[in-house]
Parts: sequence; structure tokens; C-alpha cells
Amino acid sequence: MHNYTIIDAHAHIFPAKIAEKATQNIGHFYDIPMCHTGSADILLEKGARIHIARYLVCSTATRPAQVEHINTFIHEECCQHDAFYGFATLHPDYEHLEQELDRALELGLHGIKLHPDFQLFNIDDPAAMKMYRAISDRHLPILFHTGDNRYDYSAPRRLRTVAEAFPDLLCIGAHFGGYQAWHASMETLRDCPNVLFDTSSSLPFIRPDEAVDMLHYFGVDRFMWGSDFPMWDHAEELERFLALPLTEAERERIFHGTFEERLLHAEY
Repeated sequence: MHNYTIIDAHAHIFPAKIAEKATQNIGHFYDIPMCHTGSADILLEKGARIHIARYLVCSTATRPAQVEHINTFIHEECCQHDAFYGFATLHPDYEHLEQELDRALELGLHGIKLHPDFQLFNIDDPAAMKMYRAISDRHLPILFHTGDNRYDYSAPRRLRTVAEAFPDLLCIGAHFGGYQAWHASMETLRDCPNVLFDTSSSLPFIRPDEAVDMLHYFGVDRFMWGSDFPMWDHAEELERFLALPLTEAERERIFHGTFEERLLHAEY
């Protein structure tokens, strides 16, 4: 067994009564068999097998009416599990952005998760700029699902537009900055210093040498390790990552160093 401190920077959880259905819906959306059901208990069980120290947990509101319920759920799960580091959700059409952001802060949540492909809006939609301004004003990071070769909502170039418009906003481009759009990520996001990345939902699809090239192209200090639970199994994702020819210092940085420096130690 390894001796690394590992933080999972990208994990989804759902209330027990809908966890199975929500997980199935994700599987249907991506046409990928899900490894597990997305409940908090199973996340902790599977993560414990590789000694995960902490988990960034989140969920996505596909409708404005879901925003408050999801944020309350994430808060409650974080209260029950010290290892959880919760991100709230918002929706561009949600009417009470300012109030809900303040409530999220009061609940002890640490950032925002958006999934434009599920929520059906372009990352750089002018109507979303008010939301980004409110989030930036509160010094909260945003974890964006980024990229898909079937849709244009979350194209890396759209994330660049937002990152440039809000240089004080910390953005996390999931999936190496662009699921199934890795070349576009490399073409557009390298020169955005306020954009970080996670490794989730990428290593099963790209060659190890391609992954290492991307890590070095962007800089390993901009990456965090993530499972994208319940899509993938923690042990398998760890095995894929450890197969990459990286130095011990690079592994430590991706496993926990960037998360600790840019999220845990940041003062909001």
C-alpha cells in the first residue's frame, strides 16, 4: 500500500433515496457503466480502501428549484463526515443568487460546482456573468465540468472567456480542462493563471504519455487528483495515476499539495 496523503478533489454524492437513480442517469448521459452508487457511505467505503484523507463533495442542480435542497444536503453530509469538504451548487436561472451564496457561506461550504452540460447553459453566457461576479466577490472557487465532444456548453474556450473576465475568480477546469476536449484545453487554458485542473475522468481515455505531457505543459502545481466518483473506482484511478512516470514530488503535489495550497489554505 502507498504512503501518500491523497485528497479526492472531485466526488459526487446524492441523498440515499435518489442515489441509485441519480447514478443511473449519469451513466445514461455518458453511456458509461457506473462503478458504484453515489452515496456518501459508499464513497467513504471505496475511498478508505486507498486511504483517502479528504473528499471534495458536490452535486449539481439541473433545475433552479433544486439549489437550496442540494446545498442543505451537502452541508448536512459535511457535518456528519469530517473528511468531507463541501461545494455548493447554483443555477444561472436561480433568482436568489446573493442570498443563497451568503447562506452557503454560513453553512460552511467552500465553493461552487457547475455542470453546464447538465444545466444547459454556455459557460460564458452573458446571463451567467452576474452569478460569476457574486461568486468572485465572495472569494469562492468554482469547479466547472469542462468539455465534451458532443456539446459546446462547456468548451474550454468558454472557460477561458470567464477566467479572463474575472481574473480574481479561481476556476477549476475538471477533467484535465476538457473531457474529450483535451487538445482544445491545451490550446486555450494554459495562459489562464486563475484556472486549475483535476485529473478525473481522463486517465481511462488518454495514453500515459499524453497525460504526462499535459501535466508538464500546464504545470503539475495546477493539478489536483480526483476520482469523479461514482463514475470510477478509487483503487483503479489510483493505479492509473501511479502508472504515470512522475517524480515523487510531482505525485505529492497532485495528490494533496495543490489542494492544500489553493483551497484549504486560501483565505476567503
